Amino acid sequence: MPRFEPFAALRYAANDLSPLVAPPYDVLSDADLSELQARSPHNVVHVDVPRGGDDRYLRAAETFRRWRADRVLVPDSTPSLTIYRMSFVDASGARRDIAGVVGGLEVVDEGAGGVLPHERTTPKDSTDRLELTRATEANLSPVWGLSLATGLTRLLAESAEPLGCVAEDGVEHRLERVTDADRIAAVQELLAADDVLIADGHHRYGVSRAYRDEVRAATGRRDTPAELSLAFVSELVADQLSVDAIHRLYTGITPAQLAAALGRRFDLEPTSRPTAQTLSAMAADGFLVLVERNRAWKLTPKTGAFDGVRSLDGAWLEAALEGTVASVGYQHGLAETLAEVDAGRAAAAVVIRPVSVAEIERTAREGLLMPPKSTFFTPKLKTGFVIRPLGVVEGVG
Repeated sequence: MPRFEPFAALRYAANDLSPLVAPPYDVLSDADLSELQARSPHNVVHVDVPRGGDDRYLRAAETFRRWRADRVLVPDSTPSLTIYRMSFVDASGARRDIAGVVGGLEVVDEGAGGVLPHERTTPKDSTDRLELTRATEANLSPVWGLSLATGLTRLLAESAEPLGCVAEDGVEHRLERVTDADRIAAVQELLAADDVLIADGHHRYGVSRAYRDEVRAATGRRDTPAELSLAFVSELVADQLSVDAIHRLYTGITPAQLAAALGRRFDLEPTSRPTAQTLSAMAADGFLVLVERNRAWKLTPKTGAFDGVRSLDGAWLEAALEGTVASVGYQHGLAETLAEVDAGRAAAAVVIRPVSVAEIERTAREGLLMPPKSTFFTPKLKTGFVIRPLGVVEGVG
């Protein structure tokens, strides 16, 4: 089972954290970055998402060093864990409260168990995050893990030392520091009782593994901070988690070819352009929606068409389009998906349903993997609340 350790976190010294924190790097557009940079010269994106040429990582590292020297960022005086709470109303109107804990999660070898992926990852260049990690010697953005052990929510129910609160986009983010040795030990003992499933941040965790291996090769040691990665871990419970779908965009194929391929396994029925109400009907009635620029089709699985295929929309689409020339892309959000089709950046899209929390747990328990981009966990964790230093390791970077 994975180790989960406290550490002396780096934190912003300012009381008002709103201008300083940011969403994860991989959901930010260029416009988002410009807006965040304009909020404050100390917004975390100046380090976490450096812009410019080949020297951008060195400049990010220098900025990070200067912030520490100027005490924009200050270290905890003692190792701690951080309780991170998010309160919000989800798309269905239900009130949700997520409680998790931020610490150092053990970096395990791929396939070794303990820390498990839940979906196949798409090919992605990891050079950016690895170069930034080498330059800054820090974990800037946390992985989101789901503990399969029961009881973490109960252990985190009692408040700890308040560190700040940020309310943005309908979500209240609250931070509390835990330094009590007995409480830290209780959290560690519970998390060591079962696996942790990666909900969000598969690539970040993979970069931590690559960096750990570099440090091992350079030092011959297995006791450095690189053995752990910054992680937020919450309990895998349905009443806390809000899981959205990531819809499919298709290129390299005409709408007619796509409809014909899907028609081998789905019944196609003309329908209106999908809305938020359509998403609710899809969940209740078990259909998907194919969207072209000027029309849409309800996709209902033919009887027996997916016998032997896992009951996941993403898996159904992979099976239905196997052997075709279609290239698949991914887009979260119905409005954003429709905009891609309307702009001609995709020949068509298929709007799919969210994966249930029960199916996510089954995936973990049975050692299975979902298709890529099966889940979109919301809300997104903020970067900048907690930064984990990795220390200076000679010969690395």
